[in-house]
Amino acid sequence: MMITYKFRLYPTEDQEKRLVKTLEICRQTYNYFLSKLKESNEIPSRLVLQAELPKLKKEKPELNSVYSKVLQMVLYQLYSNLKALSKLKKNGQKVGKLRYKGKWFKTFVYNQSGFKIIRTNKRLDRLHLSKIGNIPIRVHREIEGKIKQVIIKRYSSGKWFALVCVEEEEKQLPKTSKAIGIDVGIRFFLTDSEGRQIENPKFYEKTLKRIRIEQRRLSKKKKGSKNYEKQRRKLAKKYEKLVNQRDDFLHKLSRFYVDNYDIICVEDLNIGNMVQNSSNLAQKILDASWGKFIAMLSYKAERAGRRVIKANPRGTSEGLTYNNPLRDYISACRILMRGWDSPDSLLERRPLLRTISYKEVVSGQVFSMKQEAPC
Repeated sequence: MMITYKFRLYPTEDQEKRLVKTLEICRQTYNYFLSKLKESNEIPSRLVLQAELPKLKKEKPELNSVYSKVLQMVLYQLYSNLKALSKLKKNGQKVGKLRYKGKWFKTFVYNQSGFKIIRTNKRLDRLHLSKIGNIPIRVHREIEGKIKQVIIKRYSSGKWFALVCVEEEEKQLPKTSKAIGIDVGIRFFLTDSEGRQIENPKFYEKTLKRIRIEQRRLSKKKKGSKNYEKQRRKLAKKYEKLVNQRDDFLHKLSRFYVDNYDIICVEDLNIGNMVQNSSNLAQKILDASWGKFIAMLSYKAERAGRRVIKANPRGTSEGLTYNNPLRDYISACRILMRGWDSPDSLLERRPLLRTISYKEVVSGQVFSMKQEAPC
């Protein structure tokens, strides 16, 4: 299976100029071939357009400063976007046409060749990229498996990262013979069928005041000026920190459940419809990132030989009032029984609910919990 490692790059000033130039050439190449597709009556195959690259290099010598495989992957990206639009259209969704890429073009890809990670005994290793050089990289964990490609990405904050895609075998964890049901919510991020209630960290709500201050400061700067760019990066760093905090929380929480349970039952939620139908709660639903959490559970479970079962959410809270302290716990038990047809009456256990804070989750002290019956 394919997994991706994310490592921070620390390019020199000269290397950053080459990275920016490569991005710009890739953007121009994407727009050039997109215009060719719009002009043609029939969409030619990717290989037909790819054969035009040598001729294009003669017309535009600056393309020779970019590794050939990188330019080929630009075409691959273009055709992948076309397939994605076609698939959405077949599913009955309204879709427009592909747009030309502007300044938001952020990635280019080295596929199969043109890259090499050079390990050193120093704090930073080196990532060799053909036509760019040996860029300092922080490889903070061992890479297991065969590297298939490297995606170079520039974030809005100005930071550069290498996304190393690796093909490796599944690593099945020892069987635990345990199953669990999970009910996600807004008051608590989740409640499980063993009585744990995870506090909702509300990352966006907590940083909203500071984000608004930075946005007001940005609005006062002249667009295109150095001060504008400096303030834009400050704002981007606030959003980046928000995403990193949320991802750290979700990764650690999903890792616990995958490590400790063979079967994990969750609700099969249509989050898009929930956001549209609940305008008052839309921001809170998006901040909770249930979809991202379930996605993390799913790919980690697949890699570990576990199962994530999505149960029908209809009626899991039927007959329960909002103020009932066991409401979410009972819903989690119903989700477990609905997802995994168990003969046991799980509701008879009724453990004492324990609320677990965000700090306990990220510190790893979360989950030892003595099961006790309530008074």
